[in-house]
Amino acid sequence: MSESDSDTQLPTVDPTCVPSGTPMPTVVGIVLAGGTSQRFGDTNKLLAEIDGEPIVRHATRGVCNTAVTATIAVLGHDRKQVETALSGLPIETVVNTAYRDGQSTSVQTGVRAAYELVPDADAVVIALGDMPFVAVETINTLIQVYATGEWDALAPSTDDVRGNPVLFSRDHAPALTDVTGDVGGREILLAGDRSALVAVSDPGIHRDVDRPSDL
Repeated sequence: MSESDSDTQLPTVDPTCVPSGTPMPTVVGIVLAGGTSQRFGDTNKLLAEIDGEPIVRHATRGVCNTAVTATIAVLGHDRKQVETALSGLPIETVVNTAYRDGQSTSVQTGVRAAYELVPDADAVVIALGDMPFVAVETINTLIQVYATGEWDALAPSTDDVRGNPVLFSRDHAPALTDVTGDVGGREILLAGDRSALVAVSDPGIHRDVDRPSDL
């Protein structure tokens, strides 16, 4: 992932400036786990193992271990196998039957499910099932910065380069359920007048698994 001109226009927040004792909002975690992983080869990258566990289980468990109120995994390609890989985790699963039409369809499915599951949720954090190295503290930091009320869309950055996952307030729900193509909510983040990057020390926000060599 490389920094674009649009990224450089987003302000960067120092999370150490968040006042202590700020009340935590209600946030739902969404893990996108329905893609076809075409670049990985003949097998589903989400089911490839790290330390004896599937990538998607690492990524999803990381979200579960944060300050989110609930976690939803959006399934699609190899739905049964991915669901089995997630067995036993404290999550809800939903199926995106249109997963072949791009990542945006999984975003739509996940956001709708999040606000059906937790109607009073303040925001969602959208994470990727092929990013197993994101630190729990990174997601908690996004939530803490959002709790200040200054921003309504946040992404982490390390070395001034934007990464994943991304937090969106419920004000963005209509736009997120209307996104198209294979870019998820990126354009919503970059175009927002209350969007920001949050400085973190986490190389995991840039480490997705697209090819076997990425392991």
